Amino acid sequence: MTYRYELPMKVRDYELDCQGIVNNANYQHYIEHTRHEFIFAHGISFTDLHERGIDAVVARLTMSFKTPLRSGDDFLSCLNVQKEGIKYVFLQDIYRQSDHQLCLRAKVDIVCLVDGELVRNVPELDKLLEE
Repeated sequence: MTYRYELPMKVRDYELDCQGIVNNANYQHYIEHTRHEFIFAHGISFTDLHERGIDAVVARLTMSFKTPLRSGDDFLSCLNVQKEGIKYVFLQDIYRQSDHQLCLRAKVDIVCLVDGELVRNVPELDKLLEE
């Protein structure tokens, strides 16, 4: 699959649970960090948007765990983005780099509020769909 954005990362020891694998909650941190880096790479700052009354918020998140990551694993966090109605939908996958094994598949629905009101489009975020 071809992705719009890829971010290499590495598992840190403190992210593991007692089973020696990445705790499931940390995958949400990984994919959120990837979205933020993708948006920042396009010159968009969530802080600047918020200061202008624009807030992009997670409306729904689904994650399917495929293969666990372990201490020291290098991985690639990948994403695509599309628009579905009022939602900006981020399709995100994580692959272990050593064997290209799919570790996580996620879908994140983002909606935008302007001054607390739900809106259909935010021009800055619409630019993410143009590439």
